[in-house]
Amino acid sequence: MIKKTLKLSLVGKTNAGKSTFINNIVGETVSIQNKKINTTQELIIGIKNLHNSQFIFYDTPGLSHLKSLDKNKKKLKTNLWEGINQSDIILFIIDSKNFKITYIHEQLIKLLELDKKIIIIFNKIDLISKSILLPIIKELNNTYNLEAFFVISAKLKYGIENLMKFLKKYAKESKWIFHKNVISNKDDIFISNECTRNSILTFLHKEIPYNIKIKNIIFKYLKNGDLKIKQNIIIDQDRYKKIILGKRGEKIKSIREYSQKEIEQIFKVNIHLYLEIIKVNAKKN
Repeated sequence: MIKKTLKLSLVGKTNAGKSTFINNIVGETVSIQNKKINTTQELIIGIKNLHNSQFIFYDTPGLSHLKSLDKNKKKLKTNLWEGINQSDIILFIIDSKNFKITYIHEQLIKLLELDKKIIIIFNKIDLISKSILLPIIKELNNTYNLEAFFVISAKLKYGIENLMKFLKKYAKESKWIFHKNVISNKDDIFISNECTRNSILTFLHKEIPYNIKIKNIIFKYLKNGDLKIKQNIIIDQDRYKKIILGKRGEKIKSIREYSQKEIEQIFKVNIHLYLEIIKVNAKKN
């Protein structure tokens, strides 16, 4: 059987549902989901194999970094560009419930400069009437040279099958890049670290999480099948420790319990999670 591949970058505003989309395509959690901005910091790849075709999805940071001049967001911008440059097709994912038409026009003008095929995907269609989108789609279709439009609900997996069937015709004859059993470029340790980062994003003030890193120290399956994980929460400012610990250690307890529960849901085993806060010199970090 002739092997084919297709590389696709997922772009769009933060909270458009890119991570939910890629997780449901792959069938497992490979990208963190959280309502706070800049959740996806790494370039995460999800792989889906259908028959003789391998689909490679690049889950990128939000589109706001496309032409950002913020030096603190250099890594986010680099990862966004890497995902786009690697791809054959750009999937521009839009939150159907919460978007501005001016924003869509602005981003499309930037994306069209890249000279790649663009497919517009209106996500979260379960939260809005499809008829509301029809005039928007008509306007965009009359204005720009776009490949196609799809309305889906990544959360409910509505419209995903039709989208995949459509994408299959773009797959090019090529050897598969990843082994048939691989679903992501990230390993289990990365996923467990991301769960703790997700928990921190959930419980702490927005100014803190992006200065914090998670480092795995122990990732070991025990004789009874349980999984023991020890992680260091790396901070570069002393004041963060008190905030993370919370009053009588209640905040760090909530962070640990939330992360442990999420890891258990992903790995389907009992998890023993241990967290330690480590202060490092900012210059060395």
